[in-house]
Amino acid sequence: MKFLAKLRRNEKGATAIEYGLIAALIAVAAIAAMQGMGSQLVSTFSKTSSAMSKGVA
Repeated sequence: MKFLAKLRRNEKGATAIEYGLIAALIAVAAIAAMQGMGSQLVSTFSKTSSAMSKGVA
């Protein structure tokens, strides 16, 4: 019985799961934001690469 009472009071596992879920949510939001800006980033890097290869500042 003491083991079950101690197990019920122990919330370290629940806290770790909550932090894991928060980290996963942040990762999903970051991936979605990066995918949304993907075409803009490709365009910017292409322009920069083209300008550098031509020697234009």
